[in-house]
Amino acid sequence: MEQKLQGKKVAILVTDGFEQIEMTDPRQALIDAGAQTVLIAPRKEDVRAWDHTNWGDSFAVDLPLENADPLEFDALMLPGGVMNPDALRQIPEAVAFVEHFFENAKPVAAICHAPALLIEADVVEGRRLTSYPSLRTDLYNAGAEWVDEEVVTDNGLVTSRRPDDLPAFNEKMIEEIAEGQHAPSY
Repeated sequence: MEQKLQGKKVAILVTDGFEQIEMTDPRQALIDAGAQTVLIAPRKEDVRAWDHTNWGDSFAVDLPLENADPLEFDALMLPGGVMNPDALRQIPEAVAFVEHFFENAKPVAAICHAPALLIEADVVEGRRLTSYPSLRTDLYNAGAEWVDEEVVTDNGLVTSRRPDDLPAFNEKMIEEIAEGQHAPSY
């Protein structure tokens, strides 16, 4: 794969219960494209993934959220899983970390249930996006235009519905991160 993301540093924000393939597959795509990825979590210990219907593997945290400076990152990737964004949205530091990327017009990629965290960060109003179908009404109520498509891009925000969409998600995520900061949308 072409090294489109050479020199780019991408934060991956998770906590226990993230959908394993929604972290590992995009992370590998980012690495293959030349990006440095940093797994960030609210604690220093390993985080445990969810693998479809059971607990999955454990992953070493590269950087605890309390030590993560969003200014050091070019983009943010948010895996889904039902538990992951629901837990993160209750952590003010996680919400503030996400807000930074939108305030600075940096690319953000969110898949499956991850847009629940975007709702909490109050960054979806006026945006067109997709998610796991169960979030449709929540996103609509937060002012977003929800569509049922495998991948949606809106001014640097890349969203997809589920693991089946990962090939399209990864392609658009890399494209948006390669483009860099986008014009702010007010």
